Amino acid sequence: MFVVLHLPGFALQAVLRAESATTHAYRERPAALFSGTTKKSLALAVNESARAAGVELGMSAPQAVARCPALLIRAPVADAEAEARALLHAVAFTISPHVEATAAGVVTLDVHGLAPAAREPACHAVLARLALLGLFATAGIARTPLLALYAAQSRAGFNRPPAESPTASATPETPSPSSTLRVVTDEPSFLAPLPLDTAEPAPELARVLHAWGLRTFGDLTALSRDDIGRRLGAAGTALWDRARGGETRPLHLVAPPREFVAAQEFEEPMETLEPLLFILRRFIDRLTLELEAAHFVAVELDLALTLEDESVHQRSFRLPEPTHDAAILFRTLHTHLESLRTASAIAAVRLRLAPARPLVRQHGLFETGLRDPHGFAETLARVVALVGSDRVGTPQLEDTHRPDAVKLAPTLAVVPPPAPPPLQPLLGRPLRRFRPPLPARFEMSEGQPSFLWTERMHGTIAEQRGPWFSSGDWWQSDRAWARAEWDVALAEGGVYRIFRTNDGWFVEGEYD
Repeated sequence: MFVVLHLPGFALQAVLRAESATTHAYRERPAALFSGTTKKSLALAVNESARAAGVELGMSAPQAVARCPALLIRAPVADAEAEARALLHAVAFTISPHVEATAAGVVTLDVHGLAPAAREPACHAVLARLALLGLFATAGIARTPLLALYAAQSRAGFNRPPAESPTASATPETPSPSSTLRVVTDEPSFLAPLPLDTAEPAPELARVLHAWGLRTFGDLTALSRDDIGRRLGAAGTALWDRARGGETRPLHLVAPPREFVAAQEFEEPMETLEPLLFILRRFIDRLTLELEAAHFVAVELDLALTLEDESVHQRSFRLPEPTHDAAILFRTLHTHLESLRTASAIAAVRLRLAPARPLVRQHGLFETGLRDPHGFAETLARVVALVGSDRVGTPQLEDTHRPDAVKLAPTLAVVPPPAPPPLQPLLGRPLRRFRPPLPARFEMSEGQPSFLWTERMHGTIAEQRGPWFSSGDWWQSDRAWARAEWDVALAEGGVYRIFRTNDGWFVEGEYD
C-alpha cells in the first residue's frame, strides 16, 4: 500500500505560510500566486476562495483584481518553498522511512511495513500536524502510487461548490480529518467518474479523445486496451494504463537529512523581535520533526544572526537535558533574544541543532534530578541577563587559606548525594558573616582595640582574644593578602570577629 500527501497550490501555500501562523490565510482569504510583480504577470495558482470569486489560472493581475477586489496577490519565494518542502518531508518521515519527492508539494510513501489498522490514524495525525504548522494537505491511500495520488488530488477539491449549484457558498468549509483523506477500496467505482484531464494526456491526444466523446476514465477504459493501442499508439496505451490506476513501482527515495540546519536571508532587514521569533519558531517546528523522525534529540543550539553591517552575532546554547520538544527549544532562544541588543538590523538568520541519541539514565539510590531542568535553566538565563554571568552559579570553596574565598561553579543537573560527615565534628559557635565586611573604627588602648564604632553597632569592648596573623598568595602581586584577626565581646552584648588589613579595619561577622 502507498500513501500520497498532497499540498494543493504548493507554491502559494508556502508563501502564505511564511506570513501567517495558521492555514486560515490559504483557506479563507482569496489569494493567488502570480509569475511576477508586474501588471503582465499571470496567475500560476489560486486557492478555493479566489476560484469561487471568479479568478482563474492564466489571468493577469488587473483581470483578477477586477473579479475579486479583496484578492491577496503574491509572487513566488524560493526560501519559503524550500522550507515548506523540508517540512513536508519531515512530516512524511514520521510515518515511513520510504519517502519519494514525487512533485512540488507531493510526496509518496511506501507503508507496507505499517500495520493496516494504523495507516488511517497515522495519516489523520500527519494532516492535523501539518494544519497546526500552517499547511493544508490532503492524503490518499491506495494499492499503487498513482492511484493514491488520484485519491489525494480528489480530496483537494472536497470543498468546491458543485457546478450545478451556482448559489452554493463560496466560503471554504473547515476540513474535518475524514474529508481530507481518501482510502481507495473499490478501484473501478473510484476511477470511473474521474475526468481524463486527471491523467494529464498530451494536448493532441486530449483533442482526439474529446472528439470521440470520451470525458472520463470510465469512458476510456470501457474500450479495450488493444483497440486504443492500435489507434493511438504507445501514448494511448500509457494513458489507458494510467486510467486504470497504474501499477506498483519502486520509489525514488529521498535521503533523510544528516544535518539539522535552517537558514534564511531577509529581503528587508529586521529591526524588531516579533518577526524574527516567528521565523525561528517555524525553523524549530521543522527541525524537531526531523529529529523525531530520525529518533534523535537536540543537545545544543547554535544561533547565528548576520547583521546589516556584516557583523555576526553567534551564540551556542547547551541544553540542560537533551530534548526534541519545540516549545522548550523556542523558549531557550526567546529568553536570549528578548534581552539582546544589536548594533544594526538583522539581515539573515541561521539555526543549527546538534543531534544525539536520547539519554537513558538511571539515578543512584540517593541521587535526584531536577524536576524541570529546562525551566530551571530558563530561570537562570533570565537571572544572568539581569545580574551578569559572573554572579550566577553554585558557591564552592576555593583551594586556599584566604577566609571566605569562594567561587561560582556551573549548576548541576543532578543533585549529588550528601557528603559524608567529617571525622572530627566541628566545634565552636557558627559565624554569620557580613558580606561585604562592615568598615569599622576603633579606639586603641595599649595596642589593643577598646571601643568599636560601625554603622550597625558600637560599644566598649569588654573582652578580646587575638591577634591571629595569616597571609598567602605572596607569589602573586595581584592576589597577595595578609590580615590580623581578633574575637571581641562588647559590654552591651554581642561577640564579633574583627580584622585589619592594609585597607583598614573591618567587622567580618557575628557569632551566634
